[in-house]
Amino acid sequence: MNLRPSRISPDWWDYTCLPLDLVEEVARLTPMDLGQLSRPGFRVVFYETLEDFYLAEALEYIDAWKQSTADNPVGICGPIGPTEQLPLVARLVNELGLDVRSGHFWGMDEWFDVETGREVPPSHPLSFERADRELCFDRIAAELRLPDDHLHFPKADTAAFQQTWNSGVRCAVMQGGQGDVKHWAFNDPPARQGQHKVAPPTPAEYRELATRVVDLHPLTIAQNARTSGGGNIAMIPTKAITVGPVETWKADKVSIWQAGTHDNPFGQRLTAFLIAKRLPTTCVPMSLLADHPHVQFNYYRGGVGTCAVEMH
Repeated sequence: MNLRPSRISPDWWDYTCLPLDLVEEVARLTPMDLGQLSRPGFRVVFYETLEDFYLAEALEYIDAWKQSTADNPVGICGPIGPTEQLPLVARLVNELGLDVRSGHFWGMDEWFDVETGREVPPSHPLSFERADRELCFDRIAAELRLPDDHLHFPKADTAAFQQTWNSGVRCAVMQGGQGDVKHWAFNDPPARQGQHKVAPPTPAEYRELATRVVDLHPLTIAQNARTSGGGNIAMIPTKAITVGPVETWKADKVSIWQAGTHDNPFGQRLTAFLIAKRLPTTCVPMSLLADHPHVQFNYYRGGVGTCAVEMH
């Protein structure tokens, strides 16, 4: 694949480095074309309403925890973006009276504070752990709730978090959203420096990355300011802790949820196309899922949009 300089920042690799002929082919995809990209190991699913979309996402939590027993614990790894499914998870558990105490949960990522050299605390307004607890786990009835030691949130010292993935708990599904830079969790494209100045790392090299502290691509910082900080870029950390490909490939299934609010029409098409056609490139980290055996992309049909030119 002949890559171009980034149109966003010369210091990074990203999806704007892709060849123009590929970009143009992706931009022509209609929603019907998108739905026809399914293949063995990769499934594209559409939902007609947001209610159905977020309910289906919440039900993946319920399905994972229903498989769990004390002898054979099962968990789910979940995102913050989107978050609309989280209160639904708590309500389903409570209304159905489901005892999910044997289940487990992994947070995908957390912000890293460069001044303290640690993860941001749950008291931080942008804390992902805080959001998970307040929107979901604190709302589950105490007699049904996962115990605190079954909630695994990534820390700056990643050793303990990584160990939970090797502790005999099966991850039934890893959920994710998709950011502007085409990442899952904070698996951003690599910086264009050092040994990767001329060419990005290969997919095989990227696949060796486990949970780690990462520098964030400028697009990721801008997006999180837009979606979580009212546009205030100054409040967004420039580093984060993220679950890596190593942990991702331990999940039985990877389920990506796109409601049209986090990535744009082109991005929603691009990653599905690269995965369907088995064209992984670290310029588009989500495309590495082309090599995962069980991936599902979930779309709200009303959020797929069009790549046609519209002047506003």
